[in-house]
Amino acid sequence: MARRMNQFHISVVAHLIAEPVRSIMLINLSGGEALSASALAEAAGITAQTASFHLAKLRDGGLITSESVGRYRYYRLAGPHVSRLLESLASVGPVSSQWQTTPNPSAKELRFARCCYDHLAGQIGVVISQGMLYRGLIAMQEDQQYVLTVKGHLWLKQQGVEINADRAGNNRMCLDWTERQYHLAGPLGSALLEAFIAWKWMNCSSKSRALKVTALGWIALEQHFGIRQQQGAIFAAK
Repeated sequence: MARRMNQFHISVVAHLIAEPVRSIMLINLSGGEALSASALAEAAGITAQTASFHLAKLRDGGLITSESVGRYRYYRLAGPHVSRLLESLASVGPVSSQWQTTPNPSAKELRFARCCYDHLAGQIGVVISQGMLYRGLIAMQEDQQYVLTVKGHLWLKQQGVEINADRAGNNRMCLDWTERQYHLAGPLGSALLEAFIAWKWMNCSSKSRALKVTALGWIALEQHFGIRQQQGAIFAAK
């Protein structure tokens, strides 16, 4: 009986996440903050009525929670376990072209750069992690962790970024939803995102988890990590 119930639950959750509109909503909520129904509707490119339908499905399925504040209702992920579930799903099955071909402007912005709970994700998150690897600021370990190198510690000190020495090696390799490559998570990923925003290298969107790289940011990212743009693509130069 318990086995049948587990199988049923898995199929329900999989069905909820498989819908592209709902997956966009979940990604927008992956920053950990609560968003209004209207903000999620705009991010997904749908009407408020359609958004309410999908949000009710996600709430009934236990993936999100909601709360009323005055006249408005706000939604958030049911917890970090939902974010981890989404990351895990990204590691199995064939690579989807949905995020490479979507005409939805908000989805394109999310694919490019977004918050993944407390760290940077998307194309820019992946290439910054690659740039840090190429420059010897971090190194990969066999246990799916990034470790900060001696050179990396020196770079952080020069930039005025502080991180707890006891946690400096506990930086998870987070599989990116849209890119199917790893980006930097953990204490270092969190500290860097905070620094990039404080330095005005990136700006947060008020309507979604998308981030925008500023003109100053592009200059700094090339200087520190070798990030370049060429014919619409971004990459980390070796």
